Amino acid sequence: MLAQQSFAQQPAVIEDFKPSPLNQPQQEYPMVNSQGYARFKIIAPAADSVRVSLGLGGKGGTKLEKASDGSWMGTTEGPMDEGFHYYNIKIDGGKFNDPGALNYYGSVRWESGIEIPAHDQDFYALKNVAHGHVQQVLFPSQSNNTSLRAFVYTPPGYEKGKDKYPVLYLQHGWGEDETAWMNQGHANLIMDNLIAEGKIKPFIIVNTYGMTNEVKFGRMKDFKIDPFQTVLVNELIPYVDAHFRTIAKQTHRAMAGLSMGGMETKTITLNNPEVFSHYALLSGGTYAPTDIKDKSKVKLIFLSCGSKERPEGVIKAVEALKEASFNAVSYVSDKTGHEFQTWRRSLHELAPLLFK
Repeated sequence: MLAQQSFAQQPAVIEDFKPSPLNQPQQEYPMVNSQGYARFKIIAPAADSVRVSLGLGGKGGTKLEKASDGSWMGTTEGPMDEGFHYYNIKIDGGKFNDPGALNYYGSVRWESGIEIPAHDQDFYALKNVAHGHVQQVLFPSQSNNTSLRAFVYTPPGYEKGKDKYPVLYLQHGWGEDETAWMNQGHANLIMDNLIAEGKIKPFIIVNTYGMTNEVKFGRMKDFKIDPFQTVLVNELIPYVDAHFRTIAKQTHRAMAGLSMGGMETKTITLNNPEVFSHYALLSGGTYAPTDIKDKSKVKLIFLSCGSKERPEGVIKAVEALKEASFNAVSYVSDKTGHEFQTWRRSLHELAPLLFK
């Protein structure tokens, strides 16, 4: 998805840069400082032009300047929003990944990632607490005549216990895949920490590919929900219920999605009220009271976005839902846009509300 960058009258850059937490082992660059600026160094002595594209990037990204040793260096014109950002390097017009950074699947390709440390990063930090497991499963899909992949998070203690758990089906956005929520989103760490703090009732999370990348960006109206709806409702959910200790009831099943995954969530939940009881759209649109035919089947509607994403629509939608006697909650992530820090925070707010 797209990152955000602000360029209004920036303060002097503080020279306390440190390697990004997402760098390749032993790599010094890219670096970030305490203000949220990012600095890059690319070794390309024969190049004529090197530019870093940081999502929207502001003014076309960050131009790097050639140093006497043949390397190219540059610092973003302004601080980046806190959290995770995709980016790539353009060398003489060609698109490449930064050899200093780890790669994450976004923008329909494996792209470089950089992490701007956040003031509230503790909620998704790796801590010395009991951890759940994230496992890859290959489930049969008759509709695709093959097996498809999903990732399943089970809470700490699942392997040794006999309890059954509710399930959240959590979808990625356009350009991403089923790896996004655990890699970029740290969904498993968010859950581990909330469980350790006693703030949530443990539940299972399932991520699978939403078939969103079969349409080009800007042609979302051409997206057809039927193939993915068949995979999710008719193939994946029965597989998860058969192979994991789930509470296989509508009252204990939720669906949420970010961005285009939110659009999928809205369509599938409205089409299948007998399957899901908890709905959540993260920067992914809104529900209106008139969308829902049977109010008694809906236990929770959660709508969120970043403060840079026109949050008025989310807030007004929740007000209307509350007036119609729905259990509805809005959340606005402060000083973030259409990016993973918004969605990390949204999951952190959503999880304690589920399956009460």
